[in-house]
Order: sequence, then C-alpha cells, then structure tokens
Amino acid sequence: MLDKNFNPQEAEARLYELWEESGAFRAGAGGRVEAGAQPYCIVIPPPNVTGSLHMGHALNNTLQDVLIRFERMRGKDVLWQPGLDHAGIATQMIVERQLEAEGNMRRRDMGRDAFVDRVWKWKGESGGTIIGQLRRLGASCDWSRERFTLDDGLSKAVLKVFVELYRQGLIYRDKRLVNWHPELQTAVSDLEVENIEVKGHFWHFRYPLADGVTYEWPLFDEEGNQTGTETRDYIVVATTRPETMLGDTGVAVNPEDERYKSLIGKHVVLPLVGRRIPIVGDEHADPTQGSGAVKITPAHDFNDFEVGKRQGLEAINILNPDGKLNDAVPEAYRGLDRFKARKKVVEDIEALGLLDRIEDKIVMVPHDEKSKMVVIEPYLTDQWYVDAATLAKPAIDAVERGETVFVPKNWEKTYFEWMRNIQPWCISRQLWWGHRIPAWYGPDGHVFVAYSDEEAATDAEKHYGKKVDLTRDEDVLDTWFSSGLWPFSTLGWPDQTPELKRYYKTDVLVTGFDIIFFWVARMMMMGLHFMKEVPFHTVYIHALVRDEKGQKMSKTKGNVIDPLKLIDEYGADALRFTLAAMAAQGRDIKLATSRVEGYRNFGTKLWNAARFCEMNECARMEGFNPAAVQQTVNKWIAGEAARTASEITLALEAYRFNDAANAAYRFVWNVFCDWYLEFIKPLLMGEDEAAKAETRATAAWVLDQILLMLHPFMPFVTEELWQRTGEKGPKRESLLVTAPWPVHNGLGDKAADAEMDWVIRFISDVRSVRAEMNVPAGAKIALLIKDANAESLARLERHRSLIDRLARLSSVEVASDIPHGAVQLVLDEATLILPLADVIDLKAETARLRKELGKLEDEVKKIDAKLGNAKFLAGAPDHVVEEQRERKAEAEAAIAKFADALKRLDGAA
Repeated sequence: MLDKNFNPQEAEARLYELWEESGAFRAGAGGRVEAGAQPYCIVIPPPNVTGSLHMGHALNNTLQDVLIRFERMRGKDVLWQPGLDHAGIATQMIVERQLEAEGNMRRRDMGRDAFVDRVWKWKGESGGTIIGQLRRLGASCDWSRERFTLDDGLSKAVLKVFVELYRQGLIYRDKRLVNWHPELQTAVSDLEVENIEVKGHFWHFRYPLADGVTYEWPLFDEEGNQTGTETRDYIVVATTRPETMLGDTGVAVNPEDERYKSLIGKHVVLPLVGRRIPIVGDEHADPTQGSGAVKITPAHDFNDFEVGKRQGLEAINILNPDGKLNDAVPEAYRGLDRFKARKKVVEDIEALGLLDRIEDKIVMVPHDEKSKMVVIEPYLTDQWYVDAATLAKPAIDAVERGETVFVPKNWEKTYFEWMRNIQPWCISRQLWWGHRIPAWYGPDGHVFVAYSDEEAATDAEKHYGKKVDLTRDEDVLDTWFSSGLWPFSTLGWPDQTPELKRYYKTDVLVTGFDIIFFWVARMMMMGLHFMKEVPFHTVYIHALVRDEKGQKMSKTKGNVIDPLKLIDEYGADALRFTLAAMAAQGRDIKLATSRVEGYRNFGTKLWNAARFCEMNECARMEGFNPAAVQQTVNKWIAGEAARTASEITLALEAYRFNDAANAAYRFVWNVFCDWYLEFIKPLLMGEDEAAKAETRATAAWVLDQILLMLHPFMPFVTEELWQRTGEKGPKRESLLVTAPWPVHNGLGDKAADAEMDWVIRFISDVRSVRAEMNVPAGAKIALLIKDANAESLARLERHRSLIDRLARLSSVEVASDIPHGAVQLVLDEATLILPLADVIDLKAETARLRKELGKLEDEVKKIDAKLGNAKFLAGAPDHVVEEQRERKAEAEAAIAKFADALKRLDGAA
C-alpha cells in the first residue's frame, strides 16, 4: 500500500544508492556495447574542487541529466563523464588563508613541495564537496570514471600538449600586458576579473609643451558658439589613475582633430618625471571625449599597449609585482603603494600648478572576481602564450561548416566575433598549485621545453656542449589550459583507449554563455588540433537563473537562492522540474520559491493519482495491448499517452526542455488526473466486469507511461512509484532508470479522440460560463441544447452521466427556442443554453462585470502611460519594465475574458 505522501528526504538517498549499486550509471551497462548500442557521451563542465552547488550548477546539471536519462532509456550506451577542476587560484587562496589563520609560515617560507603537499591534503579532506551535492540533485554520472584535472592521466595529457605546441611554434614566451593580481602576484584570466562601478574621479592634468611650442585653443560660450581662441603652451589629458602618468611615454591625438594637427610630432615634458614624450596621431583618441588628447601608458593600459605598438612607444613598467612603485619612477615615489602614490602624484601636480580640474565620475574598476576587494592592474610582464589565432582558424571553419552547432543559434555570432578577433592566450600563472610548466632555463636564459628533467638536461648538454645546471620555470599553467583538453583527456588521451575511440567526439556540451570564450572555444581549438575532429556536435547554451524580479543573484543583493535548501524543503524532483520547465531557449529563468513549491504539488498530484489507481485495483496486466482496448475513453487516453511521448521526444531532441516538461505536465495534470481518472470512475464502479478489467489495466499502463516520460525530469518519485507499483502484476524487467523509453507509433483512435474532445469542451465551456457568471459552485443548473446534429446528440446520450456530474447540471434537454434570461455558448454546430435568470441576479452581475472591466481598463491606461514615458524606460531597471509589460498582458487577458462575459449577459437580457 502506498504511503499517503512521498517523502523525498527519506527516499532520495535510498534510491540513489540503489541506482549506483545496480551499475545503471556506468558506461556500457547492461551489455549495451556488445549489443551494438549507439554511444552517447556528455562531458560535465568540471566544477571547481573548491565549489559548492549554486543555482547555475543546478540548472546546468539538471539539463544534462535530463538528456542522459532520456538517451539511456532510449537504449544508447551512455557515458556522462564527471570530474573536478583543480581551480588553481581559488584553491591556493583557501590554503594560504588556512595557513594565515593557523599562524603558520607563509607558502614561500614552507617551500613549494611542502605547500603543494598541504594543498593535496586539503583536497583529500575538504575538496570535492560539490560531488556529493550533485548526487543529491540526482546527477546520474558514471562516478567510476571521475577525473581530476591534476590526476596522473590528465597531467600526462597536459604535458604532451604543451611540449607539442611549443615544438610546433604555437606556444612561446612574450612580454605583454596581462590582468595582474597584486595580492596573489599572478596573472589572471578575464573571467577572474569583475568590473565594478565605483565613485571615482577624472583628474585633468596639464602637460607642458616642449621646446617653446604653442598653439591656439578655441573658446566657446555656453551655447556652443566659438568666441575666440587662447594661446596655450600645454595640452590637457585626463586619467582615472594618476599614478600611471609616471609611466607615460606618449600623448595621442586624433589625426583628423584640427585643434591638434600642428602638434603631431612635437613633444611634451612629462611633469614630475621630466621625460620628453612625443605627441602622436592615432585614431584611439576620440575628439569628442574630454580634451580629445589621451595620455599613453603602454605598460599599464590595454588600449595604450596597442597604441604603443602602433606608434613605437616605449613601455615602462612602474609597478612591482605587489603593486608598489618600482625604481622606474622618480625616487620620491619608489616603494609607495599604488593608491598612496596616486594621492601624492595629484598633490605634487597641483603644487606645480598643472592640475586643470577634477571631475567626479562613476568609473568601472577591475576587481578580483572572488573577493571583489583587490583592484586588478594591467601589468607588463613575461608570460607564456598560445598562438590562439592559428588554432582558431580550424575552429571557426568547423562551426561555419556546421560540424558543431550552437543552440540557440544566435550564440554562433558571439563565438565568431571573439574567435575572429582573438588575442594571444596567456597560459602561465605565478602560482604553485597547478600543472608546472615543463620549461627549464640554462645559465644564459636559453629555454628548454621537454617531457622531463632528464630530457631537458640532455637537450641542454647538446646545446652547450657540456653539462650545465638548469632552473625549472616556477609558473604553472592556466586552469583553462587543462580544461581545454577535457573532452578527450578524460577518455584516456594521449593513450589510444577503447573509451576514446568509442565516445569521442562527444555529443552535446551544456554550458553557460559566459564561458563560450574561455572554455568552449578552447576545447574546439584543442580538439581539432590533437584529435582532428570537433569535440562535440552541439553546444547548448542555457540562460541565467535570476531572482523572481529578473535581477541577477548576488550575495551583496541578498537575493541568492540556495538549491540545496530548496532540495531540503521540496525535494530534488521539484527543483529539477522547475528548472527544466522554465528553461526556454534564450530566455533567462526568473526563479521564485513559489514555483518550486508548485511543482512539488505536481509531484504530489502524481503520487495521489497512483494511490487512486492502487485503491481501485488498477494493476498491470501480463500481455496488455493498448491498441486492443474497446472502451472509447481507454482508446482516447492510450492515444494521448502516445502523442505526449512523441511530443516530449521531439522537444528533447531539439533541446526544448521547457516544451518537453510542460508537455509532460499537461498530460499528467490536465489529461490523466483531471479528465481520465474522473471519466473512468463510473466504469470502475459499474457492473460491466470486462469494461472494468480493461479500464484497470489501461490506467495501470498509462501510469507506467507517465513514470517513463517523467523520469528524466523527476527521477526519484518516478523510480519509487515504479518500484512500488511493480509489486503487483508481472515482475518488472529492470529499474526505471534503465527501462525502455515509450515509443507507440500508430497508437490512437481518431473517432475516440474526437468524441472525448467534444465531451471535454462541453464540460469546460459550461464550467467557464458558470465561473464568469458567478454561479455558486454547489448549484446544479439546467442546460438546453439547440441545433445539435445526430452525432452530437448521440455523444450526449453516451456521456450524459459524466457531463451532468462534472458540469454540475440538473438536466440536459433539447430545445427549439431560447428562453429569456438565458446565457448562450456555441459548441461546434450546437448552441448550449443556460437559463440563469432564476440562479443569479443578471443586472447585478452585469454591473459587477462592468465595474471590474473599468478597473482593468484604468490599470492598462496607467501602465501604458508609464511604458510610453521615455524617462521611465531609460531610468527604470529592466526587471521593473518587464514587470509592467507582464502586468499589462495579464490585465488585457482579463479584459477580454470580462468582455466575453458581458456579451453573454447582454444576449441574455
């Protein structure tokens, strides 16, 4: 006997253990390889070893698991390859903070080997928490194949890729600008930088022209009319980072700017430093911004670095790795922290009379993405780079040829835009936790890249003609370097393993738009270069999960929704179904806890339907054939089940997760529970034993189809019901997780469909009118039917008891006239007539509806006024504007409903 309620807190861990022990998640399970099953592979975007499940993970892994469970049920040999990323910066930060809290020595005092050992110890004790959390979500990965980006096999792959790319001239060392983290003293990727708005300033400085040069500066009145000129012996530049002026090596003006044309090729004397620096003509300078002249600091600004390259300007690095000023600046500023230097530079410029003005301004300042406390600096330093432009060409061609497609397709534009403007990829990090770069330096700095110390020593001896001492590069590789190899390194490459041969290329990558550049593009480049084939045929880009108002979740806003708390409260199935049902392509998810609660209620509805079936002895029957049923209602429900299975299949094949989930929801809640179970009550309580037996078997069969169709979305409750309903009737051949996906081609009966559709529309239309007219729910009313043909009258006769009960009718009679005070509605050729004059006060009801209609029309006018106000649209947050549009749509739908009701009442008067 089924319990009154499904208890996810008790069942989920038990069922997950059952699946794991059965080997259901393992690639090749159940002899599928030997049986010639088609392989299907997804590689999980490896979460950080430091990570904890957040809502983005929950969405991403729910969608992957839906596909994995679906394809597993379709009989494919499924591999969902799991693993973790070593998360170089995040992990090292955690351990360094632990050391600091313990009062122990810093990592540099410990030494590299001891520190790395300590990180491995942390990983063993505390890392990988997210793996357990993914299990709680129901992720059916092949955990026996779990990988780690620093495990021996993946390290072997990383080593081979680095050495081969270096020997092919595609990895090299260069001095370029990078994002620099002064606290960690390492380069960081763009993804690890977050631009934050802060209240700042534009400091406008006057740079004196050298050699007595002057020029005429135009003067304008408040209305923009030129009133004259003044002779200037200086040029005004502006900066948000005054300390960087100490590294200026040029001033740029637009070559088409008439104000400055005469100054191009001349020089200014850099204040505080005394260095002569040229004025150059470059299109980077925008005549409409500020004074139109731009100070150029090639070593500390990415745009300036490019100007410097074009104009041949020197790049002077003024910072030490810790963010303090170095010896390249005048002595008064050496050793100062960059922000203290900023203050002193401004004071000294003002003392010289060269401070033109200070402008208050909101500026975007790059911070480290993790703490949001450390300001990231553009910094000129020697790093290792990949020639990404060369590797990008085949990756661009592959997408252009359709070998890999993006869903939604518009993300291809983003991919192409970045790939066609790709910059060299900085792959070195000044950390200790990670893949150490396999490069050694000779006494004169000559580089030897090799597979081992021994090979490097041999190469050095050949180069120098004698044995020499070598020093290994201290740096490690960017985490994204190892992640870029993930689709083939996890399958055993560089060894030619059976798994690599079978599962590469993989099928689909499910990921977020924010790492198209950082991960997707790099996997494409690496896969094509080393495997000569794309790593996946489809990239599905899911949207963001936002709060219910459409705002991005953040700790500072206090609007973060914890998926684990939702699982605790509502169960994993409810969360999974919510995310899938809302995952429309290209549309962000506005998540409210109430939605999760609603889908928990959906699970309860399913459970109660199964209890109804159990209480009415609806058990599975050996050899049951849904195509052979005789009862119209059973023919209809069998066809509906088959159509829904087909609809879900097509939607999942097209990655329309929301359409698939909503098709399942509609069938279970609306068709099966609301209609079918109500329709069959008379049969189950009737005297016709054959009809009763058929209906019981049909209901049990349809419940099985529901469990099969819902399993990818709601694995726990469906597996529990599969097990429990399997206690009666023929023995289950497998767990639900490996049961065959429903395919019922040709099942259905057009006549039965048309008849039951007519009954449903009849009842629904009457119910709608009752609700519109405020007819008391308990009141039974009479109905007249006019102009009905013979087929409609026959249907009415066959289903009269159902219609009377479900539409709450006291009688149904054929009429030739329409009595006064009757409301009419049309059903195909017939007119349904509800005499309501004695049931409701028609005048009072008309007044009520007009009043409600007036309120709604006023609300629409107010919303239209807001949406027509350009100031409101420009100033209001996006989610507020969207909320107004949604309110308008809801009000307009209600207006249409009330207008229809009034028309009915007008006809009854």
